[in-house]
Amino acid sequence: MPHRSDPSPPSPALPSRDAVAATLRAAGCVFAEDEADMILAAADGAPGTVDGMVARRAAGLPLELVVGWAEFGGRRILVEPGVFVPRRRTEFLVEQALALAPDASVVVDLCCGSGAVGAALTAALGAASLHAADIDPAAVRCARRNVASLGGHVHQGDLFDALPARLRGRVDILAANVPYVPSDEIALLPAEARDHEPRVALDGGADGLDILRRVAAEAPAWLAPGGHLLIETSPHQAPEALSAFTEPGLEAHLAVCEERPARVVIGRMP
Repeated sequence: MPHRSDPSPPSPALPSRDAVAATLRAAGCVFAEDEADMILAAADGAPGTVDGMVARRAAGLPLELVVGWAEFGGRRILVEPGVFVPRRRTEFLVEQALALAPDASVVVDLCCGSGAVGAALTAALGAASLHAADIDPAAVRCARRNVASLGGHVHQGDLFDALPARLRGRVDILAANVPYVPSDEIALLPAEARDHEPRVALDGGADGLDILRRVAAEAPAWLAPGGHLLIETSPHQAPEALSAFTEPGLEAHLAVCEERPARVVIGRMP
């Protein structure tokens, strides 16, 4: 009688959306159903992968780091542990930059993190040359993945020290999403940011404006005539931020979006 092999054990069943959502809701996730959809899509049908992703999310890892991407400016931006997750409110900075300089040819994204701002600007502008920079090696690696298809260049270093000298006096849009949380307020941030994002991307010094002041002071040497510097800030920091822009000779104003909410200090090189 011919030998008949034992049937292969059945594959584990994929957890249902309702089961995943219930676990996430119990962990305190407000948008549990939406997050369940994203996790199931990112897992691509692998039950063990789903279980691991749900466990990491339930333990407090930001959803974007669980699924490996964040939506920003209509693009899917790759993110990874150890890299700042781009915030949707920062899309307001991108919108302001595009409105002010729709024909920009040279774009710089300082403190670029994942490269989300630079990628969104360059994709919208088309032919612009993008240079992004960050002091954190993990951010630089991540940003390179996000801007490679756009022909962007990513440099590692401390603010302007990372940029090629040939860009001096030629930058049309200088976007800098600098850290602006005061040092003694880091502990008050939501756990997702406090525990899972790099402190270097959050800590702005004693009053939160240390990095902003450095960028504003050096920006005139890099901006083209009529070029713009844009930096996100908070409501109570805005007056001091405006002063930091005007001191080196920039024409400055504050753009506000209450809906997101977002505040962007904008400086123009005369």
